[in-house]
Amino acid sequence: MVYQTIARRVAGVALVSLLLSGAASANPSMLGDFNFNHPIFIHAHPFARLRLVIQVSEANPARWVLALNSAQNVLDYLGAQRVQIVIVAYGPGLLMLLAHSPDAKRISSMNDEGIEFDACHNTMEGMFHATGHMPVLLPQAVIVPAGVVRIMQLESHGFNYIKP
Repeated sequence: MVYQTIARRVAGVALVSLLLSGAASANPSMLGDFNFNHPIFIHAHPFARLRLVIQVSEANPARWVLALNSAQNVLDYLGAQRVQIVIVAYGPGLLMLLAHSPDAKRISSMNDEGIEFDACHNTMEGMFHATGHMPVLLPQAVIVPAGVVRIMQLESHGFNYIKP
């Protein structure tokens, strides 16, 4: 009886892991190679001397627009060669990076300009447990293990932080 219970738990954990890894594989992911001391990025910015991380943690489309406007204004003012921008979405703010986001086209365009969009895997797992399926992200979203940890990592490596 004890062995059956343990076997069921192990099988359940294996199934959840399989589902999580399968769903996460559609987007670029830092799950397997996240190292707090050595941040990696999807877009190379070898000449950028200025760095900005923007937090999005609210389910408020007006705040999303403010974050996107802030990023675009900084990029336009300083230029893509001088600044590196990462927008990190977690908690309710992850809704901004879901496939049906009202800002999908703008996010795609901004990604093409070199802005990185990071999605919190912890939040994704919470959504999985609440709904029974992993959320479908925009293809531009980069999966990071934890949004807050990503922000901490970037700040510790010289990124300026704002939360619009």
